[in-house]
Amino acid sequence: MRTLTYYVNSSLDGFIAAPDGSYDFYPAEADLLTWITTNLPETLPTHVRAALGIAEAPNTVFDTIVMGRGTYLPGLEGGFPSPYSHLRQYVFAHGLAGVPDDVTVVEGDPAELVRTLKAEDGLGIYLAGGGNLAGQLRDEIDQLIVKLSPITLGTGIPVLTGPFAAQRWERTGTEPLPGGTVVLRYRRQA
Repeated sequence: MRTLTYYVNSSLDGFIAAPDGSYDFYPAEADLLTWITTNLPETLPTHVRAALGIAEAPNTVFDTIVMGRGTYLPGLEGGFPSPYSHLRQYVFAHGLAGVPDDVTVVEGDPAELVRTLKAEDGLGIYLAGGGNLAGQLRDEIDQLIVKLSPITLGTGIPVLTGPFAAQRWERTGTEPLPGGTVVLRYRRQA
């Protein structure tokens, strides 16, 4: 069975973006980019992969991405309507127009689609966000990979939204990077 991995950037105080959805304040240190290209190159948008000369590299961790409207729209509005063309792309949104054929817009239950995707053969499924979608998929997330950035925001969009539901996670890795980011890996405990 395939796994759903929520891979996300977080501030020290647990926010993935500002209240308006912006996230351009996160440090983009060279060591972090090196870590991403070495460990999770599929998580880079297609145009970034092309600029780095890895556009044709085979997918080794993920072959599918799921994301919410707020995660997808910046790419669409920025001229990248198929931001992850090297992956199967699913966007959970209502009334979204101007989407190319290789991006599937889903208006139904995110958990139902993810359960269907998990039952298929293939590589892992990358949950790109945001916090609202992650909250809706809380019970389907098998693995968390958090890039904990050395900043605080005070308020913003949390890593997960939704009602209170305590869930225990087992830490499977900790990788401090020279620029101050710490990559934390967790697996859902039974």
